[in-house]
Amino acid sequence: MAKEEAELGFEEAMDRLELIVRELEHGDVPLEKAIDLFQQGMKLSQLCGTKLEQVERKIEMIVEEDGEIRKKPFGSALEGDGDDSL
Repeated sequence: MAKEEAELGFEEAMDRLELIVRELEHGDVPLEKAIDLFQQGMKLSQLCGTKLEQVERKIEMIVEEDGEIRKKPFGSALEGDGDDSL
């Protein structure tokens, strides 16, 4: 991945990815350019996925347990505590 791409913010990477998708969907792109755009799009997609994973690890959910407020990592709230009652 080029240094320039690694320095992109999530929103900018998504904007570039959307432009690439629109250009490819238009269908009036020569094959060589389409392949290049596809490769760029894959790199941007991976960059966005990595940035989302980094943010997810940073997010903590504040939950109330036994009358106390506690912070839990984001993923643990999705895994549940084994109590399926609602």
